[in-house]
This record gives sequence, C-alpha cells and structure tokens, in this order.
Amino acid sequence: MSDDVELALRSTRVVTPEGVRAATVTVVGGTIEAVLPYEAGVPAVDLGDDALLPGLVDTHVHVNDPGRAEWEGFWTATRAAAAGGITTLLDMPLNSLPPTTTVDHLRIKREAAQGRTHVDVGFWGGALPGNVKALRPLHEAGVFGFKAFLSPSGVDEFPHLDSARLARSLGEIAGFDGLLIVHAEDPSRLTDAPAGPAYAGFLASRPDAAETDAIAQLLDLASRLKARVHVLHLSSAAALPLIAAARAEGVRVTVETCPHYLTLSAEEVPDGASEFKCCPPIREAANRDLLWQALADGTIDCVVTDHSPSTADLKTPDFATAWGGISGLQLSLPAIWTEARERGHHLTDVVRWMSARTAALAGLGRKGAIAQGRDADFAVVAPEDTFTVDPTRLHHRNPVTAYAGKTLHGVVKSTWLRGQRVYSEGEFTEPKGRLLTRTGGVPYPCRKDPRSP
Repeated sequence: MSDDVELALRSTRVVTPEGVRAATVTVVGGTIEAVLPYEAGVPAVDLGDDALLPGLVDTHVHVNDPGRAEWEGFWTATRAAAAGGITTLLDMPLNSLPPTTTVDHLRIKREAAQGRTHVDVGFWGGALPGNVKALRPLHEAGVFGFKAFLSPSGVDEFPHLDSARLARSLGEIAGFDGLLIVHAEDPSRLTDAPAGPAYAGFLASRPDAAETDAIAQLLDLASRLKARVHVLHLSSAAALPLIAAARAEGVRVTVETCPHYLTLSAEEVPDGASEFKCCPPIREAANRDLLWQALADGTIDCVVTDHSPSTADLKTPDFATAWGGISGLQLSLPAIWTEARERGHHLTDVVRWMSARTAALAGLGRKGAIAQGRDADFAVVAPEDTFTVDPTRLHHRNPVTAYAGKTLHGVVKSTWLRGQRVYSEGEFTEPKGRLLTRTGGVPYPCRKDPRSP
C-alpha cells in the first residue's frame, strides 16, 4: 500500500465486481489504489453498514442546455445526479439549441457546461438527415456515439431518419466503428393520440408493433453493415425475441430500459397525470414483468433514466398535447432498488445494470467498478432506509415527477467523485465534474452470462 493514501473508506458492504464484502477502499490521486480487508490498519472514514457502491453511470440524460435551460440545465441536472448517486452522465444531443450535430455545436455545448457540472459529463452526437459528413468529425472530436430517431423526435430541429437515410448514416458510422443509439419506433405504426385526460388512448397510439417493426429494421441493417447499434429505452417486451435472435446470429446490439418501465405500469396512471407520459409509453404490468425477466437473463443490458424534463406548464392534463418525458434522474437508484429487492435481486445486480454495463457501453474504462485503477467514484447508500418522494425536495429544475408520493428504499447519503465528496446529506460542494471525451474504448460485447459485468 502506498504512503500517499489521501482517502480510505471502510464499510461492511462494499459492492465489488466479485460481490459484496466487508472492505477498506484506499484512494490515491483520485484513483482507487486498493480494495483491502476490512480490518486493514489504515485511518478510514467508517461507513458502518451503509453500502459503498461504485458511482452510477447514466448514459441517457437530456440536459437541454443551452437553448432550453428553463427545462433543465447543467447545474441543476448534475446536482440531481449527485444526489442520486450518479457520478457520470452522458448528455443527449437534443433538446438543446443548437443540437449536438456538428463540431461547432459540440463546442457550444461544452462551453455551456464548463465549470457548471457537479458530476462528470460526456456527450452524444446526433445523426440527422443532412449531417452525414459531420459524423466522422464529431467522432474524432470525442462524442461517445450518435443518436438517431426513426420517428419524429418532438422538436423540429432534430428530424428523424427514414430508411434510406438511416442506411447512409449507419454505413458512415460503421466505417469508423462508431456506435449508433436509436429511438426505435416505426412512424407508420403511430397514430395521433385522442385529445383528453385518458392514458389508454395515448398508449394505444404507440403500440408494441411500433417498436418491434423499427427494431427489426435496425437489426437487419446492422447485420448487413456489420455495425454496432444500441436500442434506447426499450418499453415493449414483444421485441425481446427479435433481439435475442439477432445476438445469436452475431449482430452487435445492446439494449437499455428505464426505471419507469420497470417500476410503473399503465394500469396505475391516473387521468390527466401527464407526468407519466413518455415515448415509447409505459405499458402494462404483465409487460413490465417480462422486462424484468429479460434484465435478469441478460437480454436487456442496462438501466438508464432517459431523464427528459420540461417546464411544468408543458405537462398539461391532455395526453395528446402534453410534453412526453419522465423526470427521474435523482430517483433512478432507489426506484430500481425498491423494485429489484422485491423481486429477489441484490445490490450487485443493480450495480451491474446501472454502473458496470453503462460504463462499458460508453467505453468508460475507468468508471463502473470498485476495483484497483478505477476512478474513485462512489455512492454511499443506506439500502434499508426509506423515504417518500416530495417533488419540491428534488434537485432537477422543475418539480415534476411520476414518482411523487411513492415510498422508496435506498437513501443516498453521500456521493464521491475521484475521491472528493461532492454531495452529503442534502449539501453540495462547488462543482468538481469534468467534461469527458471518448477515448477509443469499445462497448462490451454481448455476454451469455447475465451475471458478468
């Protein structure tokens, strides 16, 4: 052990890649130096029975800054992330103005974030009908991959790709072995939601077939182009057999889902409660059970928030006109842990889904595990403690959330970034986050063993 240890944390429950163990974790220069026996004779911050987790990595967050910072901004989003045990997030290329679709737009985005992030932040680029020539320069400038919509995105400045343009964009991205992440809904399967407060009409307007048809198209194209693709926010379990079959044939595809699809259900959405509206939609409880099975068996790789906030006035009681997006950045860990523990899962599973695999997806080799040589990013959590969600006590910009009033397990007591405490018991330090760039890491391959990281 080095004489230069600057921090040691001791807990009876340290979540490591090998499992949960009593241990002392030492930090030098912002990096984990060692995971030592619990009884190691070094001065340490004693966490008792609170669990020490690697900081979560959320690869699907809409910060909206600059341009729509009244919806969400870097300062507020990263505070919410830190309060939720998230130490790294990747920002989506829309709903900011301008969208992150050229190198110049990436520079504007980075300037807006500089010095205002409480956690580490990286950026996705966008694939639009007219920016194929901008994709390689964006890749070389350090974006982690490219987002595309196969149906209208909801904002005019980020149009979707039709079949021909999808093929051109994915062919270009495959040429430098980049990653395309895809909002997969087939527009021909979508209909206008009926006006009014009833959720059932909105749900029927975005049927399972919209996802299955779009995913089938994407998988076929990825197979032909030998490309890497990632399916965003899977809500429909009907697509799972397609994904499993494509993987068996060697298609390089990964898949995420979200806390709202795993913890909420269509049956519980009250009339007019558009805080539950998102695209694709929250589906029935039976569908939710199938998503959990796919997460357990490894068909679904990871869990991310798709934090997509807006101002409260855009969440009208009319499901046809309300903005579609769930605000859940601060609550993703307790929401998932609450449901996971009821279904017999463990903290090691949550860490695999929300830290190890998301870090691997983005090629963030220093994140996602409490292990020697990784960044000393930690979340200290009291797993058995509960709290009731009060929207006014959340740190994202607008106090709107589908989790309001729910009692959740898992209180995040403190969050650490590279060995420095950035959040503790409701208090924040000055921003210590860094802006990250892709370093050439390759997203992990499909794994047959769902227990592997």
